[in-house]
Amino acid sequence: MRLLVVAALLLGSAAVAKDPPSTSPPGIVPAVAVNDRPAEAIALDLGRKPAQVLKFLGLKRGDRVLDLMTGNGYYAEIIGNAIGSYGTVLAEEPTGFTTDKSRANFAALTKRVPNVTMLEGPIADFDPPANNFDFTLMHLVFHDLYWSSVKPDFPATDPSAFLKRLFVATKPGGIVGVVDHVAALGGDTRAVVDKLHRIDPEVVKADFARAGFKLEAESDLLHVPADDHSLLVFDKAVRGHTDRFVMRFRKPA
Repeated sequence: MRLLVVAALLLGSAAVAKDPPSTSPPGIVPAVAVNDRPAEAIALDLGRKPAQVLKFLGLKRGDRVLDLMTGNGYYAEIIGNAIGSYGTVLAEEPTGFTTDKSRANFAALTKRVPNVTMLEGPIADFDPPANNFDFTLMHLVFHDLYWSSVKPDFPATDPSAFLKRLFVATKPGGIVGVVDHVAALGGDTRAVVDKLHRIDPEVVKADFARAGFKLEAESDLLHVPADDHSLLVFDKAVRGHTDRFVMRFRKPA
């Protein structure tokens, strides 16, 4: 798996034009406004507030980015456009989540945004080289480190071991942004995740602290007071409108 990761990183670098690095603000707002994004992705913007979230998290033009458990590539596409041709995005997706249709959709995405490279493989085996990424995003997926499933095939992950690998892969001073569904405080984390696909924010903070990251800031951009944290996130009553935390972690320089 490590060889596959290295190959994907090299492929992503080779596909990028060698523009000089820029210290100007990232083109996040124009990236969200790109008119060839899929209609179903654009429909999610109102609830997800991608421009505000990425600005808060500190995405910069030219960043080397990891989009963990990318799903349909919603954020990979926006970020790829926002960071410009000098930057790269490695969009990782667990093997059990991919289908022929999703691969075809992602192939179309990478044609639209050529500095995005997809990597398919088991999340538990993901082990990128050291000091690779300026910016990592875990959007609505951190809780999955506490989840497992037979169908889809998603073996149990050791969150502590995974975050230690992510810490090593993050450049000194690099950022990890986490957005996830809020669960009520307390309770067994794996049981809560299995039932609701939510996670206690304090669990996330503690996990990142043990790995060596520093919590730099939190935002209430996606706070939804009406969500009482008791419903499965796929319940029609809250789907797309769950209460979500937004956290910015940094690896000490």
